[in-house]
Amino acid sequence: MTNETTKPDLVFGASGYIGTNLVEFLLAEGRSVRASSRNVEVLRGRGWEGAELYGADALDPEQLDAVLQNVDTAYYLVHSMAAGNAFPEIDALAARNFAAAAERQAVRRIVYLGGLTPDNPQSIHLQSRQQTGDILRDGAVPVTELRAGMIIGPGSAAWEVIRDLVNHLPVMITPRWVFSRSTPIALSNLLRYLADVPKLDETAGQTYDVACNEVLTYKEIMLRYARLIGKRPVIIPVPVLTPRLSSYWLRLVTSVPTNVARALIGGLTQDVIARDQRLVALIPQELLDFDAAAEEALRAERQHALPAHWVESAVACREFSPAYGYYAKQAKGSAVTTAHSADIWTVLCQFGNGGDFFYGRGLWWLRRAMDWLVGGPSFRRQRRHPAALRVGDVVDAWRVIECVPEERLTFLMELRAPGAGVLEFTVDDLGAERRISVQAYWHPAGVWGLLYWYATLPVHALLFRGTARRIKERALKEGRSR
Repeated sequence: MTNETTKPDLVFGASGYIGTNLVEFLLAEGRSVRASSRNVEVLRGRGWEGAELYGADALDPEQLDAVLQNVDTAYYLVHSMAAGNAFPEIDALAARNFAAAAERQAVRRIVYLGGLTPDNPQSIHLQSRQQTGDILRDGAVPVTELRAGMIIGPGSAAWEVIRDLVNHLPVMITPRWVFSRSTPIALSNLLRYLADVPKLDETAGQTYDVACNEVLTYKEIMLRYARLIGKRPVIIPVPVLTPRLSSYWLRLVTSVPTNVARALIGGLTQDVIARDQRLVALIPQELLDFDAAAEEALRAERQHALPAHWVESAVACREFSPAYGYYAKQAKGSAVTTAHSADIWTVLCQFGNGGDFFYGRGLWWLRRAMDWLVGGPSFRRQRRHPAALRVGDVVDAWRVIECVPEERLTFLMELRAPGAGVLEFTVDDLGAERRISVQAYWHPAGVWGLLYWYATLPVHALLFRGTARRIKERALKEGRSR
């Protein structure tokens, strides 16, 4: 074991799925943590007491020097799959920048989470993960790489694709990739490996495969998850449906970002199996089998024992249902104003009073009428106070779940709809001006939830832009009337 150090461990990519979970895991163990993301505002909303928060982009070397200064271990957890087809080039440049900056700042160790790879990987995603590890190792700082396959945990992209398929397709016509084999790993097991591996001198410069003790086909994974939630899907593999063709309809089945899901599906044509278990002896722990790992993931959702997600969302606010997609679809409108925050807040607290939702009154009335007709709460509930709001208040078919005066007002949607949603108003101080943002987060329940989102997206885009402008106008008028 290495000597204990007071230097912080850097989690680079802290707003991502693994990064978010790792920060909380390390903090719970009393470790000194520095969390970094391109958007530091996202990190500030996590509530991580004791963590240092930094904004840094791996494509900007100057920002990297600042965030890596005086760091002991740097966890490198970034990837650019969501960027589209150019992500391998972006990932390679980011890794070169990071390795060089870590060398300049004399970082003791880099820990990189890569992916299990077969010999001669055909998937661009797997090739990129492998290349990133090679680039980091070309630097002067010792690297420990852990290679994992599917991570079983709420929010893992590969896991959420599987869940969405099983939850919403009673009959699946699939490519033959359902017979490809994989060795998944429970999120809790992976976090323990990540936390402990930099403590060991002998792991410097090493690459380890990490996995549970089961080798499963994707068909077996889907059927075993289905049994846990009481479903019996019919899976029909056909030879003519390639992973590329199957990726085109993903946006109608899963809420996982399409570019991410497409990249993952492309890697399913080959077996991805852990080929060594050397780390088991170095870091002993009970490795969960698939069923135990899946139960742990479902239990975390039922108990809302989830850290903040890749995107700020309604997951921790809604009633648990495995049918809801984990990832939120988003729509936003904003306006910049010279109005004071206090005046903006006065206007925001009038949301829904007397049926006035600031903009598009006819559209709001129509949606409320549809909700009322199917037995929803619209038109049936009255506000507690016409000009003040607090957590728990209801406003027609909306419930206040967060209320930070002059900063943030968040409503949980209780309209009858195929999914769960949040509507959020934020006020950002830009110095001489303020930015008013109106943003919706929608967790679809399967195909109908996704179709509902895409059908209403043009209306939402128009509505939220208009709402932000109307709040701006009323706030300026409020200020003049004082």
